[in-house]
Amino acid sequence: MIRSFAHAIAYLTIASALVIGLIGLAGVLSMQSAIAAERSFSLSAGDRVRIIVFGEAELSGEFELDADGIFSMPLVGPVKALELDARGLEGRIAQQLRNGFLRDPKVSVQILSYKPIYVIGEVNKPGSYPYRSGLSILNAAALAGGFTYRADEDDIEVSRGGRSEPIVMTPATIVHPGDVIRVGERYF
Repeated sequence: MIRSFAHAIAYLTIASALVIGLIGLAGVLSMQSAIAAERSFSLSAGDRVRIIVFGEAELSGEFELDADGIFSMPLVGPVKALELDARGLEGRIAQQLRNGFLRDPKVSVQILSYKPIYVIGEVNKPGSYPYRSGLSILNAAALAGGFTYRADEDDIEVSRGGRSEPIVMTPATIVHPGDVIRVGERYF
């Protein structure tokens, strides 16, 4: 009896460790998917990028996209970055540099900052806030001073990507750069 009780405890300990390990793995995978999703965000007006052309310091620098999603680089001139992700922009710049400037350019693009998010409605400090990776709607509301006592946490809408029709979201939804988050008012 004692031997089987000891075996049962050992099996429970192993099973508990496996469950905890699987929960940890799910968290890591969730974070990796959030990071992968961020890498795929398209650039738009107001975003800031750092361009590094290896071995060509005078071509490297920090740039901000204008209202049309364009910035100007030395030698290359205007570069349209609108709706490209970092990898797409690397390819576009490398291609433009190959056109009579460099034989085999190695280009790296880092996103310094995306355009801000906007939190309006029933929050204590409505306004614009810098976008941060992995930010949820609940975190955005916290940045905006939290929900007011009249806030309806089940009535959260997000205008994303210039769409006129807002999307109904939950507090756990991940925010994208440029999102306009509206927290509705409850009526009772």
